[in-house]
Amino acid sequence: MSDPIVAVTGLERSFQQGGVTIDVLRGIDLAVQPGEIVALLGPSGSGKSTMLQAIGLLEGGFAGRIEIAGVDATSLDGDDRTTLRRDHLGFVYQFHHLLPDFSAIENVVLPQLVAGKTQGEARGRAIELLSALGLAERLDHRPSQLSGGEQQRVAVARALANRPRLVLADEPTGNLDETTADRVFGEFLKLVRGEGSAALVATHNERLARMMDRVVRLHDGKLE
Repeated sequence: MSDPIVAVTGLERSFQQGGVTIDVLRGIDLAVQPGEIVALLGPSGSGKSTMLQAIGLLEGGFAGRIEIAGVDATSLDGDDRTTLRRDHLGFVYQFHHLLPDFSAIENVVLPQLVAGKTQGEARGRAIELLSALGLAERLDHRPSQLSGGEQQRVAVARALANRPRLVLADEPTGNLDETTADRVFGEFLKLVRGEGSAALVATHNERLARMMDRVVRLHDGKLE
């Protein structure tokens, strides 16, 4: 078996609230293999988002070890963590967080330019991804001109634009109706698998979880 794209050992996170310590994550161990799509299942408030924020190197205050692509991220300074995140990770959230003043294609081009791609390379990649998601006729539309499902498709294309080895998705279709959610999530899985990326997808939806390669359940701060 190849080395995991992400390996988490002893991950812990606590918060202080009203003088009381709340243990959200209590010693999480998890490995995701290259190309594997894993469902992180749990009810709202179980700590799924907190766990993804830790693995995505988006927030400090965690105890434990996080390795991404064989690199111990917990030993890196801020700039190196940013580089590791940029080079290896993609993110999809429940709300699309698209830049409202930019078109669909521009929203997918911009992160590639930040990563050093040329305008031509970035535009070609954006067209490829958006077309694969059925948005070839919507490239120049701004988010306000797109439906909810279309907006989330753009967010998926943006997450995959820089060919991440791991996509972290937090309730990626949670803001859509069931029919649209099923369609968009099916397209998400097909594209992620086609790209050869791994994914860790937080959801409370058992039906969507069954579409993935493996399911882990977060309960009382631990994985089951």
